[in-house]
Amino acid sequence: MRIKILVAAHKKFPMPTDRILYLPILVGAVNNYKNGIDFQRDDEGTNISNKNPNYNELTAIYWAWKNLENVDAVGLVHYRRFFSFDRKKKGMDGLTKKQVGKLLEETPVVLPKKRHYIIETNYSHYIHAHHKYPLDETRQVIADFYPQYLQSFDNVMSKRSAHMFNMFIMKWNYFDKYATWLFGILEKLERKIDISNFSVQEARVFGYLAEVLMDVWIEKGRISYKEIYWNQIGEKHTLKKAAAFLVRKFFQKDSNKTNTHF
Repeated sequence: MRIKILVAAHKKFPMPTDRILYLPILVGAVNNYKNGIDFQRDDEGTNISNKNPNYNELTAIYWAWKNLENVDAVGLVHYRRFFSFDRKKKGMDGLTKKQVGKLLEETPVVLPKKRHYIIETNYSHYIHAHHKYPLDETRQVIADFYPQYLQSFDNVMSKRSAHMFNMFIMKWNYFDKYATWLFGILEKLERKIDISNFSVQEARVFGYLAEVLMDVWIEKGRISYKEIYWNQIGEKHTLKKAAAFLVRKFFQKDSNKTNTHF
């Protein structure tokens, strides 16, 4: 099986030694002129590299969708986040080609272990971490253009766990269907919402929204998948992130609030 797992990075960083399975890709390359980075650039061929400040690693996914040829499966990990059967393993060399091939013999889609929220739903967690109205507008786009997905969207938003980080490995036919659906939604949403006053962090909105949309596609399509561990290189800053989340939840007001269905 011909498999490519993209490793999204915005700077030079140690990469997996297996360069047949893993393909380092420089995201936002159109605005990144750093020398000495011998990664695949996401501004070659058909691309949306210029949207990286708003789409995050999705520009790598789009590049793969439009430009990879003669592959049976494609995946995406991050330069500091990777799949592994060993949750304590260090370094970038996570799954081997043999391991990935065996997984794809068992299932068409591989996803990271879900992140669980004890006191939050996926919806409430999102709006306490980010601006609210883009998520509400996402629901409206689905209602208007993809109504068959609306119930699944509502179901996923009411759950307390989700597959995050836009990480996956998929057989190509599944990947093609997923990318067609995902970018179709985001392109319509991009024309509806104004993010001109968003901070640099919040301007990454389409990447954040894609994280919660993955499970909508999985649920509606009744897609069979298998979860495996993901590991992170370096500090996760869990306590710092938790403290920041509590501040947002209890003390900050969102100026973009709209009525909600959840």
